[in-house]
Amino acid sequence: MQVTAAVTRAPGAAFELASVELDEPRADEVRVRIAAVGVCHTDLVAREGGMPFAMPAVLGHEGAGVVDAVGAAVTKVKVGDRVAITFRSCGQCARCQSGDPAYCYMMPALNYIGMRPDGSKALHEGQVDVSSNFFGQSSFATYALAYETNLIRLPDDIPFELAAPLGCGVQTGAGGVMLALGAKAGSGILITGGGAVGLSAVMGAKIQGCSTIIVLEPHAERRALASALGATHVLDPAQASDLAAAVRAIVATGVDYAFDTTGRPEVLSGVMGALAPKGVLGIVGIPPAGTPLPGDLGTVLTFGQTVRGIIEGDSDPDEFLPVLIEHWRAGRLPLEKLVKTYPFAEINQAIAAQHHGDCVKVVLTL
Repeated sequence: MQVTAAVTRAPGAAFELASVELDEPRADEVRVRIAAVGVCHTDLVAREGGMPFAMPAVLGHEGAGVVDAVGAAVTKVKVGDRVAITFRSCGQCARCQSGDPAYCYMMPALNYIGMRPDGSKALHEGQVDVSSNFFGQSSFATYALAYETNLIRLPDDIPFELAAPLGCGVQTGAGGVMLALGAKAGSGILITGGGAVGLSAVMGAKIQGCSTIIVLEPHAERRALASALGATHVLDPAQASDLAAAVRAIVATGVDYAFDTTGRPEVLSGVMGALAPKGVLGIVGIPPAGTPLPGDLGTVLTFGQTVRGIIEGDSDPDEFLPVLIEHWRAGRLPLEKLVKTYPFAEINQAIAAQHHGDCVKVVLTL
């Protein structure tokens, strides 16, 4: 069928709305009419050429909408179901079977390379194949193909524009603190970066009962929002050039946990100096290629510290997204304070607004 998609044609180029052909669903595929889709930093990394995703391409990996058609082998959802789309996993490997689908052995092949595992692409523009299957969806489009393993049925009460970011950014931030770090009540945490992922981490830390929640963020409006969401202290990097000292002025012994959304080596170095003995740093920000592990190995050894990567907040979406929706219902996850909607046709203006700090989480509505 013909669909309208935001196509990126060259690294760094603006998105261009174009009519492309979407394959009919195969036996294991589900066609979703997209009602809302979040814009995530990973979409922009891919657009800039930072991932092995060939151009032209359709990105987008925080889709939500209504099931429009299902393949013959699909049993999890039916036509008319409201769904959120998240990352794709195989469902069969040891990691998937142990409840860790974010670390699926097939994760790169199913999410990052722009095609199905058999090498075919689901989108076409005339005689040109367009890279698709970004996170098993490519939802910067009016319709997208997804799979049983990356679809979550939604209750009727959550709007699509709030459900869409659950699929990546919110579960990465909240799950990073709640699941991956498993932050304990009464503990202290440093969150570097106050974008959508960092502020989701703030909400996760408050849910966990952390007593000290420190946020490092350059934009004053985002620092204010972090405080409103539960941060006990906010730091402006312009006024906290020595991050470790600034944190230890608040918690002399250092923080139990740190959660980095920036991927910036100079920030990570400061974070390591702020960790308490047995402190744990979780990294979700994408660093420059070749960035070494932060910190001095002798210090890490002496104080029993841990540095770990986190993908998708260690989430099993079938289990965790319903938990997040319950927190939203109870007012503990006020997603509406993060989200600003834009019409799909204004995708480039929306991305610019998010980049300049005019809003926290852009969600495109269709």
